[in-house]
Amino acid sequence: MIQLTATPASALVDEPVHIRATGLSPFQVVILQASLADEKGNLFHSQAYYKANEAGEVDLQQAPSLGGDYIGVHPMGLFWSLKPEKFLMKLVKKDVVNSPFLVQIKLYDSNLQLTDIATTAPKVSLTLERWYVAPGVKRIQVREGPLRGTLFLPPGEGRFPGIIDLFGGIGGLIEYRASLLASHGFVSLALAYFNYEDLPAQPEKTELDYFEEAVNFLLRHPKVLGPGIGIVSISKGAEIGLSMAIHLKQVTATVLINGPNFILGIPQVYHGQISKPLALSPQSLSINALGLAEFQHSFEEARREASETSLLPIEKAQGHFLFIVGEDDKNLNSKVYAEQATQQLSRYGKNNWTLLSYPGAGHLLEPPYSPLCCASEISSLHLSIHWGGEVTPHAAAQEHSWKEIQKFLRKHLVPVVTSQL
Repeated sequence: MIQLTATPASALVDEPVHIRATGLSPFQVVILQASLADEKGNLFHSQAYYKANEAGEVDLQQAPSLGGDYIGVHPMGLFWSLKPEKFLMKLVKKDVVNSPFLVQIKLYDSNLQLTDIATTAPKVSLTLERWYVAPGVKRIQVREGPLRGTLFLPPGEGRFPGIIDLFGGIGGLIEYRASLLASHGFVSLALAYFNYEDLPAQPEKTELDYFEEAVNFLLRHPKVLGPGIGIVSISKGAEIGLSMAIHLKQVTATVLINGPNFILGIPQVYHGQISKPLALSPQSLSINALGLAEFQHSFEEARREASETSLLPIEKAQGHFLFIVGEDDKNLNSKVYAEQATQQLSRYGKNNWTLLSYPGAGHLLEPPYSPLCCASEISSLHLSIHWGGEVTPHAAAQEHSWKEIQKFLRKHLVPVVTSQL
C-alpha cells in the first residue's frame, strides 16, 4: 500500500519537513504536487517528478527531482517552488497568530497528463500546517503616542534581545518576519511607518524622530535585554535602518537586505535637520519583455553626479552591519550600493560589517522555504515590478541568510558573560 509521510506535520514555516513515499513499485516514477490557498483564496502550487528506489521508496532528503519546478536533491523544493496561479501574486500571511497555511502534498502516477491532474484523485495525500508563530508567543498591538505596529514577545521568563522589523515601499503593517523572529527568541516590533491606520498614506518626508521613539519604546519594555537593539530591514526600510544606525547609538546591530546607501524618494528629517534624497532618473527605468518595471539603474545618473556627501555617512555608526544582497535584484542596484557602503567603512578604518552576496537571488529575500516572488503589482505606483531572482539559488540564499541574520543579532545583542576566577 502506498503511504505518504511528512515529519513534522505541523511546524514553523522556516523549519524543514521530511517527506517520504513508500509502498511504490521499484523504480516507479511518480509526481509529487504541493498546493496551498492563501487567506484570500489565491492558489499556489508546485510539482516535481521522482523515481522510487529498488525498495519502492522516495525520500526527498536523498532522491533527486527528475523534472518539474526544480531538478536535483532539494528536500524542501515543493515549498519554495510554489507558484501563483495568478501572475503577479505574492504569498503573504496576514493573520500570523490564529491560523497556519495548509499545504496539501499529493502523489500521482507519472503517466498522468498534467492537464488531468486537477480532475484526478491522487493515489495518496496529506495536509501540513505551516505556522508563522511558535506556541506561547504573545502578539500585542502597539498604539502608543504616534507609534503604530505589533510587538511579539517570546515565551518564557527573563529578558530577550530586541529588534525592530522594517519593510519597504509597499507600506502597511507586515508581521510575518517579526513573528518568526519572536519564535526564535527575539522581542520583535513590526513597525508600520506609512499607509496604515492614521499614518500618512503617501508621506512627503521620513521623520526619523518616529523611529527613535520606537527604539526608546522597545528599550523601555521589561522583556527587552538592552542596552542596544537590532534592526532587520529591507529595501526602503533598509534606508531607514541605515539612518537609524547612524543617528541612534542604541542601535547596535543592523541587518540591511537589498537596500540603498542613500536616501530614496523623499527627504529624511531628524531633529529638524533635513537630508535630501537622490533624484530618480525616469529615463533609466526599464520595462522588460513581460511589461515589468525594473528600477535597478534608476539612480545611477544621480549617483554619478552626486558628491560623496549625498551618501549616508555610515562611518558615523557605532554598531555593526550585516549587508545581505541578491545579485539578481532588478529593483535596486543593491550589490553596488552595499559594496560602496563597505568601502566607505573601510576607508575610515572600520571593520564593523559583514557582506553576504548571493548570485541568482532577487530583491525580495524572505524567511526560508518562502516561494520566490519575482514580480508583483504595486497598486500605489500603478506598476508591475520585476523583483528578480532565480528559483533555486534564491531559495538557497533565503535559507543561508536567515541563519546568518539570527547569528549576527545574537552575537551583537546578547552580552557575553565571562566567568571571573
